[in-house]
Amino acid sequence: MTSLATTAVHAGREDLAALGVHVPPIDLSTTNPIPDVDSGGAAYEALATGGLPPAEGGLVYQRLWNPTVARFESALARLEGAEQAVAFGSGMAALAACLTATVAAGKSHIVAVRPLYGGSDHVLASGLLGTTVTWATPDGIAAAVREDTGFVIVETPANPTLELFDLASVTAQANGVPVIVDNTFATPVLQRPIEHGAALVLHSATKYLGGHGDVIGGVVATSAEWAAKLRQVRAVTGGLMHPLAAYLLHRGLQTLPIRVSTQQENAKRLAEWLSGHEYVREVFFPSGPLVGTQMSGPGAMIAFAVAGPDEAARTVSGVRLVTHAVSLGGVDTLIQHPASLTHRPVAAHAKPHAAVLRISVGLEHPDDVQADLDYALKDAHR
Repeated sequence: MTSLATTAVHAGREDLAALGVHVPPIDLSTTNPIPDVDSGGAAYEALATGGLPPAEGGLVYQRLWNPTVARFESALARLEGAEQAVAFGSGMAALAACLTATVAAGKSHIVAVRPLYGGSDHVLASGLLGTTVTWATPDGIAAAVREDTGFVIVETPANPTLELFDLASVTAQANGVPVIVDNTFATPVLQRPIEHGAALVLHSATKYLGGHGDVIGGVVATSAEWAAKLRQVRAVTGGLMHPLAAYLLHRGLQTLPIRVSTQQENAKRLAEWLSGHEYVREVFFPSGPLVGTQMSGPGAMIAFAVAGPDEAARTVSGVRLVTHAVSLGGVDTLIQHPASLTHRPVAAHAKPHAAVLRISVGLEHPDDVQADLDYALKDAHR
């Protein structure tokens, strides 16, 4: 079996030699020549209803299919151990497509485990897409599932507290209801949810998959059956990924294993140092029996609590090397205050504590990041 590192480099590039090129081409065509009315019409029908491109008839129109996007999808599906993957213009567009697909199938009830990314929490709580939600604890999923439940959704490691949820337990409690796992924090380098029973694996591709903070996208790895449903939603709603974004994300996959590995080692050092800092009350960093089993390592995200909200605000304002910004998974270290930013729309009782900060650890030398945080923490607590 090919290693994940090798797969990351070569997946989606299998036909390049036959094409006479070394890197994947970018197909920017918004429309494609149609050989004749009959085959073109059949191709349109197939693609608009979620099918794959037929042998004849052309690709018709970029909203329905694009070869550059398909290369990224193929590569990500292989990394996640999925049959197929479907890419969207953003992570939220990918989640919206999942919700739209289940509502269309007559299953509008969702069981969700908090904490989730604030945008995911917001769209579920708002009911904007026609869903209703029951918020459940990890051990209360079975009791929350109903006849009209379309999905159970969980994020592990959770955003922003880094809690871990046992996916085998989640899928067992779901009792046949499809489980969506947001795998953005772990990436397929550290966790492959399909191996633990998940039906759909969701990524904000903007984060680690792209890895450089310069492209927005979302992707769902899943079965061929679910992929067809999601492609139909994408074709109808226009939630497509732009080919240039797909090219950048596909390129990002080549270095994903080495980036995540290095970022994780940096995060381990930083988490240990934060645990002993005089102004840090608590550090949240994945540990326990699921690290080394479900996950191959703790990842590169850290959350920590300081004395209070004022000190948290002064800490993020005091960094000089680290960037005070939302998002994560890039080559540079970011710090943000979840309660005020990414989790601002979350209900008050479920919002992260206002003293908690979240760090996405980058590729800088950890000593430099540590020195910057030490300065900011000390200055904030004077």
